[in-house]
Amino acid sequence: MGFDGDVTARYPDEARFRNLMLDHQSMVFSIALRILSDRAAAEEAAQDVFLELHAKLGELASDEHVLYWLRRVTVHRAIDLVRRRERRPEVAMDWNELPEIPGATGDVAIDDDAPFGAQLQQLVSSLPAVPRSVLVLRYQEDLSPDEIGSVLGMPVATVKSHLQRSLRLLREKAGRACVRPER
Repeated sequence: MGFDGDVTARYPDEARFRNLMLDHQSMVFSIALRILSDRAAAEEAAQDVFLELHAKLGELASDEHVLYWLRRVTVHRAIDLVRRRERRPEVAMDWNELPEIPGATGDVAIDDDAPFGAQLQQLVSSLPAVPRSVLVLRYQEDLSPDEIGSVLGMPVATVKSHLQRSLRLLREKAGRACVRPER
């Protein structure tokens, strides 16, 4: 019974993994996309997260634990990719001078009426990786500062500081973007 028994014994975990992946793939991709601002890098990060989930699934007891784990690993994986990209910058190709906002044509649509409209997404993308991650978890994933602190492994006061500084910086940048010289 060696092989058939192994398949039968593994089936519940394989089915659970498949269901979890289907349930959470858009959330994982969306978090990665908002942090990385690069569709290909977000796909790579999401794939890495789900490969790691497959390996660790037996250690994660409940669906709440899986959700917490997915958010935490996605944010950390995306921050790692941002840092790696900063250490080894790539030469950007000229795609009509301005990069297209990632996700505009894919699973995660960005439109001007969405909370992360095109202009806001560009402003948020200009923030450093950790403050950007805090904003994504707060305003996209609707996590409380306590939950964000838990996901990122930082004190709640630090989370609140990141939120306050980032929002102030975004307001300033948005204000400068709105002020246009008169002709």
